[in-house]
Amino acid sequence: MSLDPDLQPAAEAPEAPPPAPPRLLLVDDEPGLRTAVQAYLEDEGFDVTTAVDGEDGWSKAQELLPDVVLSDVMMPRLDGYGLLKRLRADERLGGTPVIFLTAKGMTADRIEGFHAGVDDYIPKPFDPDELVARVRNVVRRQERLLAEAARYADADIGQMAKQITEIRSLLQGGGTRKAAGPVRHDFTPREASVLQLVAEGLMNKEIARRLETSIRNVEKYVSRLFTKTGTASRTELVRYALEHGLVE
Repeated sequence: MSLDPDLQPAAEAPEAPPPAPPRLLLVDDEPGLRTAVQAYLEDEGFDVTTAVDGEDGWSKAQELLPDVVLSDVMMPRLDGYGLLKRLRADERLGGTPVIFLTAKGMTADRIEGFHAGVDDYIPKPFDPDELVARVRNVVRRQERLLAEAARYADADIGQMAKQITEIRSLLQGGGTRKAAGPVRHDFTPREASVLQLVAEGLMNKEIARRLETSIRNVEKYVSRLFTKTGTASRTELVRYALEHGLVE
């Protein structure tokens, strides 16, 4: 005898998969320390990739896109400051938290590190539990920043959607008449790429995915385009670009 469907117990919703462990990149030229720190951090639930010096760390950072970089300062080929400079200059890695692990414990050295953009500074020898606590603190802070950036990006979604609709109407209508002679602007290659994608009706999240950069960087480029073209909205920007032949 079959049960009334309305009386059968509801199927349990599948459990959400556990969040992926934070990805750490450990850069140090001391094999013993590298092995010990990796083992300890992995026991604490982190996913740890190691690199033997700054050059190796830079190569692996581009592949891994780590959540946090732990780096020694004094290393062959490329030291910690050189690695930090490359990370900060890279659009995909520029916001990655970096913690220096170093035997240099003088105040002047710590100040130099902070001026270079390091997020934390732990002199050797360090307590493993303190290291884990600091890494977790940096991870939590980064998660809060990313959540805030996502809220910020979605705050004006209604207004942006309206502008996207207007932009697509412009494109479907063939745009507007181009000026007799196109104007010249000192757009960077990335600004020109963002302008083209805005003109194609893409939103910031879509542009960020297309260009493999962050939403905050896209917002920065769009803001620069407003300034350089004297416009104040995406619709005005696209109209201006169409009128002056700045997009295809």
